[in-house]
Amino acid sequence: MAASLLAREVSDLCLGKPALRSLSVSATVGDALTTLKRSRDNYISFWNCNHGHFSEVDKVDAVAALDDCRCVGKVCVADIIGFLCKEENLSNPGIALQAPVSVLIPKTGDFVRHLESNASLVEAMDLILEGVQNIVIPMEIGGKNSRKKLLQNNLSKSTFHNGRQYCWLTQEDMVRYLVNSISLFSSAAVNPINSLDIINVQDIPAVHYDDPASSALPLLAKCLEMQTSVAIIDGDGKLIGEISPYKLNYCDEDVAAAIATLSAGELMAYIDFGGPPEDLIQLVKERLQERKLVKALELMEDDSGNSSVSSSCPSSSDDEFGVGRSVVKSVGNSARSVKRSEAIVCHPWSSLVAVMIQALAHRINYVWVVEEDRTLFGIVTFAGMMKIFRETIEDHDLGKALKKSPT
Repeated sequence: MAASLLAREVSDLCLGKPALRSLSVSATVGDALTTLKRSRDNYISFWNCNHGHFSEVDKVDAVAALDDCRCVGKVCVADIIGFLCKEENLSNPGIALQAPVSVLIPKTGDFVRHLESNASLVEAMDLILEGVQNIVIPMEIGGKNSRKKLLQNNLSKSTFHNGRQYCWLTQEDMVRYLVNSISLFSSAAVNPINSLDIINVQDIPAVHYDDPASSALPLLAKCLEMQTSVAIIDGDGKLIGEISPYKLNYCDEDVAAAIATLSAGELMAYIDFGGPPEDLIQLVKERLQERKLVKALELMEDDSGNSSVSSSCPSSSDDEFGVGRSVVKSVGNSARSVKRSEAIVCHPWSSLVAVMIQALAHRINYVWVVEEDRTLFGIVTFAGMMKIFRETIEDHDLGKALKKSPT
């Protein structure tokens, strides 16, 4: 089993992946927002080089410094919305968008790492278990001379660095590969998750329905690091929904005003895929006026007539939060049907493989664990699932070593 996995290189998991779009770390928050809105990507990568703005004279130096260009982080719309929700930024969103994008890149944590394309699958698994979210893999395009020529011809293209294009390798990619090789792990995969010690029952990111939505901001920042969502529960601790970075990634920046003024339950309805109800839009505007947040109100007025959220389920993407997890429900007395998001749940007695397939089907990195009456019990993540597979590989290798050793 281990031999077949160890023989796999990370490049095998990158076939068909699109090249990373990127910006220089010297770009502004507004630059990042504009780029994300114009692309189908949920994340934009940031690099410590700026090949797209070199002069002809500087190209020689750029070629000489091929190996100095590194991805230093990633940013999504949810990061930008969280930044705009700060009181000082909400009072003047226009100025906030002129801030350097570096303010959005965590100073702690190592969420993005580079690996060569010939690195092993197990090396990539170990990085993810250390807390890495995205692994940057070079897409091979030829030798050193080819790289130099390609760099000289493509300095203005945002997908080229070091004369190469790169792609993300994500937790989802790893788990999908493991599911496709599930027969190698059948003994562990059929076990219920409550027997594997992978359900996180401590520090569950959750707020009550009536809590201010702004109280979820610290949790949301943590969820962006952990690639999960904030649960919304009722007074009895039952799960009734979530505030997810995925949904915020398809919102306009004016949703920051809704987060600042609505309750968690109201925000859940506001960012639903059917678009915000008119009464909630008016409520946000009234509360902005009460707080004298004139610039934030102007931001909403600029978008008047346009939905703050896509009115249809977003199309799939290559990144972590890729496809809408939604069902169709009728709204009120209207004959109109809209897409309404629902939190994806499993039970403590669900098998590991069933939970993995469930998460992959909805392209999320986690599944909420609930009791039979929907009381929130915990959360299970891709990282926790991969831990079981990594331990199985280690146990298999140790068993083989013991068999070969002399008695």
